[in-house]
Amino acid sequence: MRWIDTRSGGNDTEHASPQGIDWTRVLPFILLHVACVGVWWVGVSTTALIVALGLYGLRMFAITGFYHRYFSHKAFRTSRPMQFIFAVIGAMSVQRGPLWWAAHHRHHHRHSDQPADLHSPVQHSFWHSHLVWFLRRDAFATQHAAVADLAQFPELRWLDRFDTLVPLILAAALYALGAWLESTHPSLGTSGAQLLIWGFFVSTVVLLHVTVSVNSLAHRVGSRRFDTRDNSRNNFWLALLTFGEGWHNNHHFFPGSARQGFRWWEVDITYYGLRLLALVGLIWDLKPAPPSRQHLGVK
Repeated sequence: MRWIDTRSGGNDTEHASPQGIDWTRVLPFILLHVACVGVWWVGVSTTALIVALGLYGLRMFAITGFYHRYFSHKAFRTSRPMQFIFAVIGAMSVQRGPLWWAAHHRHHHRHSDQPADLHSPVQHSFWHSHLVWFLRRDAFATQHAAVADLAQFPELRWLDRFDTLVPLILAAALYALGAWLESTHPSLGTSGAQLLIWGFFVSTVVLLHVTVSVNSLAHRVGSRRFDTRDNSRNNFWLALLTFGEGWHNNHHFFPGSARQGFRWWEVDITYYGLRLLALVGLIWDLKPAPPSRQHLGVK
């Protein structure tokens, strides 16, 4: 039950160090990575790659646009159904529920690169800031007090509690789709196992490591336009991979903005996607970047 229900406890952790790794809960996370070696047995096809890239893009947008800019920072407004839809898509990423994600990110901004920041590469090692913090016992629970504005929605609380059900359903759906395509369109060269490995396991692992690179790299590698109280940095290549999250120094200077690429050449794919959603009325009241050119560091 501890793999499914985040509120489930266990006697084996009662006297364990809160900063230690919860191996029982982490086992599925390890298996997620191990399953990627299945590519040697299932092979590859254009169909599998398209599905993997498509799910990477869709889930990256849900994480950056909604888990981050909406749930964590309220950078725009949307309806309750849209809020839930993108919460579900975000949960497909195996990065836990929206309340957990937002609570930890808000904590990060309050204590950025200070001792209380669990994933600061200034305070911890590269691997700790990249991944280990995510696996610690004291990082597992959702701090509902930090997200009281979101915890008022029972559907979000339910999703946060049973967040692993969503990726399990996605994995089953991908296997079923691949099996159906193998039977009805054999010329595509795919199968249930192939779509499962590439569309779920490989795509999810790549998505995860690119996302958490904002923690481990964007506070160490890159340039600093603004003299923020942390070590946040702008990184062009990371911004491309994370759909705009690599403009991290910009973000820490003005975290409430729906736009993180402040200059025209700072590619921010998430912001472009949010603008499209705003054009069709699905979201609204996007908070802009600072209006003053002086604030933008333009000389």
